[in-house]
Parts: sequence; structure tokens; C-alpha cells
Amino acid sequence: MAKEQGSGEFIAGFVFGAFVGAILALLFAPAPGDEIRSQIREKGIELKDRAETMGVGAGKAVDGMRAKGEVFVRGQKSRFQEAIEEGKKAASRRKEELLAQLEEAQSGDQPAAPTEQEA
Repeated sequence: MAKEQGSGEFIAGFVFGAFVGAILALLFAPAPGDEIRSQIREKGIELKDRAETMGVGAGKAVDGMRAKGEVFVRGQKSRFQEAIEEGKKAASRRKEELLAQLEEAQSGDQPAAPTEQEA
């Protein structure tokens, strides 16, 4: 993802640099003022079109990354919920075991304190 972002910044910088270079070349070229203004206007329109194209491409990339992120989050949420359910089941089983031991201890069949393995 960082590589794609760096590439986009490079391309944007390249396009901007080319635009500035073109404008400077036109300003220092020996041509009439009307002609230079017309050329600057055309280059501006061209740059605007390129920027819109890049914006559309970036929007599509963002949408794709957002979709992948949503799928990932849903998967992780599902795994987390499964882990919670397993934890609840394990806690319930352990609770039943401890209650059974307590009942046995109260009836006098087993000592009240659990052994080190049980604790």
C-alpha cells in the first residue's frame, strides 16, 4: 500500500513538474503574448484532464482497498466472536466442574480445598 501511494505521489510530482516546465518554456520562448496565453490555457486544460484521470484512478484504488478492508474486518470480527463463544463454553464447563467438586466437598466425600492440578 505504501508503495502504491509513493508511486502516485511521484506521478503527481512528475506531471506538475512537466506542467511548470512547459509554462516556463512558453514564457521564455519568443512568441507573441496572445499565442503564449493560448498555449498556457491549453496546457492548463490538459493538466486538468490528467488530474481528473488520476483522481478517478485513485478513487478506484481507494474503493478496492476499502472493500478488502471490510472483508478483513468482517473475518476478524467473526473469529473474535467465535473465540468469545468458545471462552464462554469453557468457563461454563469449568464452573460446572467446580460446582460438582463443591457439592462433593459439602457432602463429605472429598476435601474442600482443590488440589494443585485443579487450581
